[in-house]
Amino acid sequence: MDNLTKEQRRKNMQNIRAKDTGIELKLRKALWHKGYRYRKNDKSLPGKPDIVLTKYKIVIFCDSEFFHGKDWEILKPRIEKGTNSGYWLKKISNNRKRDDEVNKQLLFRGWTVIRFWGKEIQKNLDECIKVVEEAIFDTIIGEDINEDIE
Repeated sequence: MDNLTKEQRRKNMQNIRAKDTGIELKLRKALWHKGYRYRKNDKSLPGKPDIVLTKYKIVIFCDSEFFHGKDWEILKPRIEKGTNSGYWLKKISNNRKRDDEVNKQLLFRGWTVIRFWGKEIQKNLDECIKVVEEAIFDTIIGEDINEDIE
């Protein structure tokens, strides 16, 4: 049950950022420290990815668990019991569908798509960096193979 007044809830919701969130900043700082250069929120790509490693054609999304429906089958019944459940069910469901569509569009264009949950970044930043570095390595190896074939 929601213990906040409508005004308190409204103020909380207004403070939720769409870009430059804490999880994005943490991951970007770590990537920068490792020497990887990137673009932020590239509007020319579907979904305006949070981080774009153009050199390697890799996009990274930093998704919050709630708004992107992590463990949806567990989260959905909890939302159904809460206030304004119709709105939240529709919003999160649409976010999940949009995420899938964005992934398909980017993959079709030849991009590697990486999605991290916020808690993954907060608790396992080193593992997230390893995932990115493995994707970079795979991209470099793929380019080398293609050059050998030509």
